[in-house]
Amino acid sequence: MASIVRHRKVNIVVLEQDEPIGAHCHPGDIAIRAAADGWWTSFIGADGAVDSYDIPYPSYLEALWAAKAAAEFGV
Repeated sequence: MASIVRHRKVNIVVLEQDEPIGAHCHPGDIAIRAAADGWWTSFIGADGAVDSYDIPYPSYLEALWAAKAAAEFGV
């Protein structure tokens, strides 16, 4: 089940492996999602486009830290 961490007025949506980004995220949100190879950090653009980092983070905490850092810069 998706959960939301709010940081600097940005929603960081934490998703489980099988949860689709589009079902839980809105433009301006950051998604972190569990996958078999790690935790992926994705950014939802104003037009709904999803852009992700090139590699996953090995842990939830690292992905959350990266998402919070991006929120600091007003992504």
